[in-house]
Amino acid sequence: MNVLHLVNAQLVNEGSIFAADVLIRGDRIERVGTGPAPPGATVIDLKGKHLLPGIIDDQVHCREPGLTHKATLGTESLAAVCGGVTSFLDMPNTQPPTVDRAALAAKKKIAVDTCHVNWGFYLGATNTNLEEIKRAGPEDACGIKVFMGASTGNMLVDDPAALEGIFASARLPIATHCEYSPLIVENEQRYRERYGDAVPMSAHPEIRSAEACYRSSSMAVDLAKRHRARLHILHLTTARELELFERGPIDGKRITAEVCTHHLWFDESSYATLGTKIKCNPAIKTAADRAALRAAVVDDRIDVIATDHAPHTLEEKARGYFQAPSGLPLVQHSLLMLLDQHAQGLFTLPKIVEKAAHNPARLFGIVDRGFIREGYFADLVAVDLAGKTRVDAAQLRYKCGWSPFEGTTFRGAVALTVLNGEPVYRDGHPIPGPRRAQALEFRAR
Repeated sequence: MNVLHLVNAQLVNEGSIFAADVLIRGDRIERVGTGPAPPGATVIDLKGKHLLPGIIDDQVHCREPGLTHKATLGTESLAAVCGGVTSFLDMPNTQPPTVDRAALAAKKKIAVDTCHVNWGFYLGATNTNLEEIKRAGPEDACGIKVFMGASTGNMLVDDPAALEGIFASARLPIATHCEYSPLIVENEQRYRERYGDAVPMSAHPEIRSAEACYRSSSMAVDLAKRHRARLHILHLTTARELELFERGPIDGKRITAEVCTHHLWFDESSYATLGTKIKCNPAIKTAADRAALRAAVVDDRIDVIATDHAPHTLEEKARGYFQAPSGLPLVQHSLLMLLDQHAQGLFTLPKIVEKAAHNPARLFGIVDRGFIREGYFADLVAVDLAGKTRVDAAQLRYKCGWSPFEGTTFRGAVALTVLNGEPVYRDGHPIPGPRRAQALEFRAR
């Protein structure tokens, strides 16, 4: 059994920053505090670097099965390791879609064979798979993903009766993509009449508008309140939607909210230089919306920070407005984005850890992860606040091979990633060896 001793760390955990060592035996944390290293232990001196729980990203699209020209569970999980992400929850809009337990089992088999970080999967909702949703429990999936807005295949859930049934019957947390499709279609038609097919990217936040987001998210909140369902609204983008959520700690909340790193970073002015590379749904919106989202992270109206990591090839992204797919690769750089925003004075380190590690574990009932606690799995990331990271194409691990951050220098660096007690990334390079990833275990909250 491997024994690892991390010494001279500044731990960031449960609202505090304090000096401590961490002793790891096997895949678990044995001791947090001072004490000698056991004989034969591997000792890593962190020299005052900050040690965080590994990031838990509750929203990624690894595209497998069926869309593996864009990404795979193997490639994207290796990118995650390099970014300090030690666990992720993967979305169901694959080919075929993950809308029954047989499809879940097939994805789990791929993950066992190829994944570099701990993993869990959502069961996707459709207008017709209510019986599958009723049967699904924590042993099957992390949650139920409901696309209450345009999606691929048959995964748009727009039948009022189906939505009522899902919110009344789901045993798992319901995670929603909220955009009102009929209004989006109207907006598209209006812009087509003006520009034809040559609609500029600057129109994206007007087509997938704040009103389209609010109509859908307010409907989801109403359904959740009427049925006492556990609702998690993904990737909020507007100031107005924030009125739907309560301030305060996540414990006791049945309706929670998430923001994604790119909506905290970019605003509509970024379309001029990045164009379709930052086309995503819901759209990146105004600087005022971004400021409101940042404030909502600080005042605990927003509970979780994630990525919605969604790779596409550059060839696909080079198409015109209506043909270019939505989504961008993020999981290798999400923690770096947050560390840079810490350097800007926007977020404290404990707040980042709360939103990106503690709260995803609490929300989804992830067993023994998301905290630096004795007896918990040793999923950890050491960061160097004095370091800098320049995003270079040669260092990208995404299968799609590009990032909207190429040429950007972030303030901060990921120095070490530990997964289930084993160092898997250090000083700019993944560490070769057997995969240490595990299936996440979920407990009803």
